Amino acid sequence: MRTGAALLLVQGLALVALGGFAPAAGAVRSPAVRPPAVGSGPGRVWPVGDRSGLLRRFDPPPTRWAAGHRGVDLAAAPGTVVRAAAPGVVTFAGEVAGRPVVVVTHTGSGVPPLRTTYLPVTASAAVGAGVAAGDPIGVVATGSGHCPVDCLHWGLLRGDHYLDPLGLLGSGRARLLPLTPP
Repeated sequence: MRTGAALLLVQGLALVALGGFAPAAGAVRSPAVRPPAVGSGPGRVWPVGDRSGLLRRFDPPPTRWAAGHRGVDLAAAPGTVVRAAAPGVVTFAGEVAGRPVVVVTHTGSGVPPLRTTYLPVTASAAVGAGVAAGDPIGVVATGSGHCPVDCLHWGLLRGDHYLDPLGLLGSGRARLLPLTPP
């Protein structure tokens, strides 16, 4: 009985974490660019390439301050167009620790809302711009700093908690957590 309840809790949390990507009422959409037909979720796309370009998976740290890989790395040469993985609003475009970063906040995705991060990306979309899944948001810049080849580091957060961005495309890994902290 307890195992069944834990499984239902985990499934419910996963649905809450990954659900609800309908654009907010009045969201601005780019009429000139249509999203490519990639990705498995409605209104969701690979930011660059496809599954074959996956270089490194999400590997969350055991604690917030420990080492881990807080996103996924996708093969992408400098100059490659980066697309919004899901509809939302560009809420940051600038440098963090000397690297260009773009952040898209996915309105209507829960509280706090989900945010996808893309680096190193030189922004082409302005802060405040509404984007549809597949809309260009920038291009891959040189020097990701942590891949053996050129790549895009793609992250997903809810508040300050990192999640597996591949879950947006139906490709994430399930991770069971204890009901009570150790």
